[in-house]
Amino acid sequence: MIARTTIFAALASLAGMTAAIASAGSAKEAEHHHWHFAGPFGTFDKDALQRGYQVYETVCASCHGVEQLSFRNLGQKGGPFYLNTCPAGFADNVDCSNPNENPIVKALAAQYRYQVLDGPDDSGDMVERTPLASDRIPGPYPNEVIARLANNNALPPDLSLITKARHHGPDYVYSLLIGYADAPATVEITPGQYYNPYFHGDMTQALKPEFLDAEGHVVDGVVVPVGGVLAMAPPLVDGIVDYADEATPETVEQYAADVVEFLTWASEPKMEARKSMGVMSLIYLVILCIILYWSYRRVWAGLKK
Repeated sequence: MIARTTIFAALASLAGMTAAIASAGSAKEAEHHHWHFAGPFGTFDKDALQRGYQVYETVCASCHGVEQLSFRNLGQKGGPFYLNTCPAGFADNVDCSNPNENPIVKALAAQYRYQVLDGPDDSGDMVERTPLASDRIPGPYPNEVIARLANNNALPPDLSLITKARHHGPDYVYSLLIGYADAPATVEITPGQYYNPYFHGDMTQALKPEFLDAEGHVVDGVVVPVGGVLAMAPPLVDGIVDYADEATPETVEQYAADVVEFLTWASEPKMEARKSMGVMSLIYLVILCIILYWSYRRVWAGLKK
């Protein structure tokens, strides 16, 4: 009896917690976008990956890192800058399919905006140097304390796995980037915060005083807006990144789609190999089933029912 009462109490407590979470806020459902990599046969668009890296490096890298990635990953097979053969002018003994020898990757590492902390040197001091292809892509801040100091106590998340860490990750990140809007008339946003209907939050706390009663409850008939506020200002504006391909539009929507393509690759750089292996495994299993069924029929063909 005691055990049953304890179970019921735990279930009631869990239900209460669930209700509290549900009432804490809501967000607009992420817009569905057609992704080239979606589905069991989807692959990454290499041109979009390259443009996405350009958007990340130009806009996002000033606050967010992708510190789970090394520069050499950009030149691995399936990566945005993979080369099967070297461009004209390189020596025959250079293997550009090796990401450490990839000239594009080496150039990207050499001109990257942040230095790598290395050492200690012969004097026992840590020194900063230009990144190499084998180095991890350095983030904008040396530690969390400095990151918070630079962002009004908000900690910019690392983007290496962002599309895996969010529900409907690619659609969510895309919607968030294009979804900034003016705050509804019923709420008051403090300076340094920005309203986004796709960001999960509790807008009850931002309601103007006239829409709350004496006890702080929402006045009947007042609709609490969906979405939330975040410390990141709208990062994308039309024309902020110059694409080499003049046929590709330089719009917020295009920038968002391209950088999401890149971030999805960053979260799973071996996706194409995994899908290829899965398809080959299914083909193998189908052939094996056919052979086993044929063998079964052949072995038992001579027996009468």
